Amino acid sequence: MKKVAVILTMTAIMTACNQGGKSPKVNVCIGQQDVQIENRHETPEVLWAFGRTGNVAVSPDGRQVAYTVTYYSISENKSNSDIYVMDSDGKNKKQLTRTAQKEGSLAWLPSGKAIAFLREGKLCNIDPVSGNETQISDMKEAIDGFLYSPQEDRIMLAISTKVEKCSASDIYEDLDKSNVLIYDDLMYRHWDTWKDGNYSHIYIADIQEGKITSAADIMPGEPYHAPGKPFGGMEETAWTPDGKTVVYTCKKLKGRDWAFSTNTDLYAYNTETGETKLITPCLPGYDKNPQFSPDGTKLLWSSMKRAGFEADKERMLIMDFPSCTNIRDVSESLDASPSSIAWAADGNSLFLTAPFQEAHQIFKLDLTDNTFTRLTEGIHDYQGVQPAGDALIATRTTYVNPAEIYRINPVDGQGKDISQVNAGLLSKIDIPVQEKRFIKTTDGKDMVTWVIYPPNFDATEKYPLLLICTGGPQGVLGPSFSYRWNYMLMASQGYVVVIPARRGTSGSGQEWNDAISKNHGEQEERDLLSAIDAICKEPWADKDRVGATGASYGGYSIFHLAGAHKGRFKAFLAHCGIFNMEFMYTTTEEMFFEQWETGGAPWEKANAAAQRSYSHSPHLLIKNWDTPIMIVHGERDFRVPYSQGMAAFNSARMNGIEARLLIFPTETHWVLGPQNAIAWQREFFAWFDKYLKNK
Repeated sequence: MKKVAVILTMTAIMTACNQGGKSPKVNVCIGQQDVQIENRHETPEVLWAFGRTGNVAVSPDGRQVAYTVTYYSISENKSNSDIYVMDSDGKNKKQLTRTAQKEGSLAWLPSGKAIAFLREGKLCNIDPVSGNETQISDMKEAIDGFLYSPQEDRIMLAISTKVEKCSASDIYEDLDKSNVLIYDDLMYRHWDTWKDGNYSHIYIADIQEGKITSAADIMPGEPYHAPGKPFGGMEETAWTPDGKTVVYTCKKLKGRDWAFSTNTDLYAYNTETGETKLITPCLPGYDKNPQFSPDGTKLLWSSMKRAGFEADKERMLIMDFPSCTNIRDVSESLDASPSSIAWAADGNSLFLTAPFQEAHQIFKLDLTDNTFTRLTEGIHDYQGVQPAGDALIATRTTYVNPAEIYRINPVDGQGKDISQVNAGLLSKIDIPVQEKRFIKTTDGKDMVTWVIYPPNFDATEKYPLLLICTGGPQGVLGPSFSYRWNYMLMASQGYVVVIPARRGTSGSGQEWNDAISKNHGEQEERDLLSAIDAICKEPWADKDRVGATGASYGGYSIFHLAGAHKGRFKAFLAHCGIFNMEFMYTTTEEMFFEQWETGGAPWEKANAAAQRSYSHSPHLLIKNWDTPIMIVHGERDFRVPYSQGMAAFNSARMNGIEARLLIFPTETHWVLGPQNAIAWQREFFAWFDKYLKNK
C-alpha cells in the first residue's frame, strides 16, 4: 500500500472563534487537513481527511438548511464539529461556529428565528444571519437532547438521571473509593456500557426571557430510558401542535423481561394535568418515532408486528388523536421498512426513504388511497428526507462518495449536490467504479451483488478479490459510505470488492430478510459462495488470490467459511465475530436477539430449531481450518463479547493455523478512535496484501 505524507498544519479554517456575543471561547478548532496525495491514490489518511456531513435541519419556511461538518485530526486523535448554513438551493454558504468543541443536535426554532444546538451538554441558540449566540441553559445537568414546543414557550429535554444504586459506593457510604458494580438481574450492561443506575429521562421546562426555567422530570423514579439507549434520539418524541401533550417512546420493562422483549410503547403525557397514558397497549413489538400531522388530528409512528424480532418490517401506523382510536397500517403495499418519514405541509401525503433492490430511495405516500410512488432511482442511498418548499432535502451517499446534502426535485427525482463539502478532495483522487449485478443463487433467485472496481480498471489485467460478508444478520446492504469498512479504499488498493446481498439482508423484501433466522450457515453461506464463484469466472479475476472479510454476523460467516470453503480463499479477516454460538447465547445482553435468531437456548435439547442452529456453530468446524486468519475485537464490545475473538484466535494457533490478533482495549463493536482506525486499516491491508498480492 502506498503511503502519503500528511501535513499536520491545518488550513485557514482553523481559526480562533469570534467574540462580541458569538462563540463564547477562544479555542483553536480542527479544520480540513491538507493531505499530499501521491499518484491520485487514496489511502486511510486521505479517507480521514474528508469532512463528515452530519446533522441536517431545514428551516420552517424551507428556504435555508443548517448542517454540521466534522473534521478529524489524526495527530491529535480527536475531532470537532461546526455549524454551517446555506440557502436550500446551495447558495450563500456560511460557517456559523468555529470552536474546539463539538456542536450538534441541530434544530430550527419553530419560528425560524434561530438555530438551536448542543455544545458540551449546554443548549444554545445561534442567529443564522449574525452568528450571535445565546446559551439558554444554565443547569448543572448535561442535556442530551431537546425539542421545542411549537409555541416556543416550553421545551422537552433528555437528561441522564440517577434512579438506582448499582455500585458499592452508592450502597456503602464509607466505601466511596470502591469500584464495584452489583446486580440482581439481566441487562446489567448494554452495547458498550455497564448499568450504573442512570437513565435517560424526559424533562419539560419553561422558557422565560430566552432562558430555560423550572425543568421537571415527567418520569420520576422510573428505571427506564426515554429516549432509548444507546441509539435513540429526540425523533422518539413529539409535541402536539397545540403544545399541551408530548408523546414519547419507552420500553417500561426491567431485567430479564427487558432482555427478552422488543416491546417499546408510546406514552402520552399531558403537560397540564401531569397524567401519563399508554397509547399502544396491544402492540407487542417495537413502537417508536411518533409524528403528528400538521393539524394534530393524526399520530403516525413506526411499528413492528412480531414480538422479539428486531428486524421485522417497520409498519407505518396512524391513529386518530387524541382519541387514540382507528389504528390503521398505511404501508401494507410497501415490501420494505422506511428509514425516515416526513409529513407534507398539507397533511395529505408523506415523504420517506425505503430500500428498493438494496438501495434507499425516496418515496411519496398518498394518504388518500395509501399508494406509494418511488421518486428516485440509481446506485445511491438517500436518508433523512425533509420537505423544503417545492423541493426535498436529503443526504446522499454511494460506495465511492461520502455523505453530501442533496436538493431533489420530487417531480423528476433528479438530485443536486448543494453542500459539496468534499468536492475539492474528491477531485484530487481517482475514483473506483461501482456496479450493481444480479447473480443467480443455488435455489434460482436473483441476488443483488455490488462490485467495486479499482480506479483505472483494465479488464486485460488480473485482479485479487475481496468478498465482503455483511453483518446483521439483517439490514439493508445499500451503497452507503463507511469510514472504516470503506469499499472505495479497498478498491483503491487494487482489489475488486464483491458485496453480495445474501439471504437475510433487508433491502430485497421481507421474505428475503426472514430467510436467515434459525438458518445460519446454510442458504446465506451458499449465497456468498455463489457470488464469489460467479465473479471468479470473469477473465480479469484471479481465482487464486481471493480473500474474505466481515464483521459481527459477517465475522460469524468468516469463521464458518474457514471450515467449509474448500480451498476458495487464501486469507480471512473476522472483526467482532461470533465463534461459539452456545457461548454467545449466554453472554450477549439483548437476549431477544439470540432467542429469535437461534430459536431457543442450547440446553433445550428437544427444541429442533435451536439444536439445528447450534449445530452450525463455527467452533465445531475448527478441525477443518487450514487458511491464515486475522481476528479483530474490541474489549468493550458487549454485544459480541471479546472472548469470542480470543477463542477463535487461540483455536487457530492451537491447530497450527497462521493467525494474527488485534485487540482494542478501549473500542466497542466498532473502532471509532482516529488513530485506532488508521491502525486497523493499515493492519487490514498489510494482512491481505501479504497473502493476495505476493504470488
